Amino acid sequence: MGRVSETREIYKTLDLALRVGEVLLSSGAGAADVAATMLSVARATGLRGVDVDVTFTALSMSHQPSYDEPAMIQTRNVKQRDIDYEDLTNVDIIITELIRGDIDRDQARSRLAQIVSSGHRLPRWASTLGWGYMGMGVGLLVGGDWIVVLIAFAAAIGIVLLQRWMSLRRLPSFYQQVAGGLLATLLATGVAATEVPVDPSLAVTASIIMLLAGIGFMGAVQDALTGYYITAGARLLEVMLATAGIIAGVSGGLTVAQMMDVPIALDPGAAGFSDLPLVTFGAALCAGAFAFASYAPYRSLLPIALIGGLGQVVSYLMDVQGFGRAWSAALAAIAIGVVSYAVAGRVRVPPLVVVVSAIVPLLPGLSIYRALSEMAAGDTAGILSMATAAAIAIALASGVILGEYIAQPLKREVRRLEDRLSGPRLVGPLRARAVKRAKV
Repeated sequence: MGRVSETREIYKTLDLALRVGEVLLSSGAGAADVAATMLSVARATGLRGVDVDVTFTALSMSHQPSYDEPAMIQTRNVKQRDIDYEDLTNVDIIITELIRGDIDRDQARSRLAQIVSSGHRLPRWASTLGWGYMGMGVGLLVGGDWIVVLIAFAAAIGIVLLQRWMSLRRLPSFYQQVAGGLLATLLATGVAATEVPVDPSLAVTASIIMLLAGIGFMGAVQDALTGYYITAGARLLEVMLATAGIIAGVSGGLTVAQMMDVPIALDPGAAGFSDLPLVTFGAALCAGAFAFASYAPYRSLLPIALIGGLGQVVSYLMDVQGFGRAWSAALAAIAIGVVSYAVAGRVRVPPLVVVVSAIVPLLPGLSIYRALSEMAAGDTAGILSMATAAAIAIALASGVILGEYIAQPLKREVRRLEDRLSGPRLVGPLRARAVKRAKV
């Protein structure tokens, strides 16, 4: 009976660690952070000699009590869920309390089950409005007037509702991206066909920002930098499919516009960052609205908005100095990474919540739309514009992670990470070992 009881306890620990890893991985955490956090959970409950394997769609843990006994293995498939940063924050708090010894394994399991089984904190209509306000922020960011801002607001809400309807019918995300890009372009085409004085290219640019896969791309770069190349490749393929969906949808909309003789090709001088206060406010609104729509805790919304505005200011100033779009984005992302780490600790959320929300205003929507419009017109310069967009995306992801590398060692409690399992920790505890508990 003693052996059976011990085996049951081991399986309970493995199950808890796997469920924690599922929440983190589905929320966009890097594979290294997920693996280190799962090991932390196992060691905090007294289980040693555990092996962890993380892929994009599955997690597995194994424990071999001795060399002459078979290993006990548990696996768990990772189901894609709606991003809920409040759930991610609450799970991160549970992990910290477990490692500190404030709660035991069964209490952690009960609280985790309550978190994942409960619905979102906000009603769905409030989250939808959040996406709409994000579109308004991007409209300001690209230099649009109040008409463009309203069109971006309506397009963002329409895209969310359309994708939600398609998701309920289990259509793959690629087709949802195609439908979103097509809807944004057709809406701009319809407005351009009227006598409303508006630049439709700005409306399309503001609308497709929310479709860009910023979370997935940053996770792919982090996985590649920390040695999880298979997971990085899977994330990158997902990002490429999502971006290809946007390209297909927008290209279809541009074709319809050409058939209707409605000019919506991008004028290079139509969109620009000419008014620093306006674009800073737009970036702050965009970042804060994205965090709100992703159910981030209320206490983090204002700091996220301020950091998003700071990143835009840095990018603007570097661009004015002639650094180029990619280097300007990289320097802004580094600043975001450094500041976000300190701010995340003060507002008690994982750094992942802050950095992902803050870099959303810097995503290269303008470069992607310029590339699409140029390629639709038969201009080979579109290939160069698409390469510029890819360079900006890579610069953002790698810059944020470099900022975390710079910021994290500055913290007193992580100066002695002799057993560091990963690079910068965007979520999860900093050390993958159990805290010594007092003997009874």
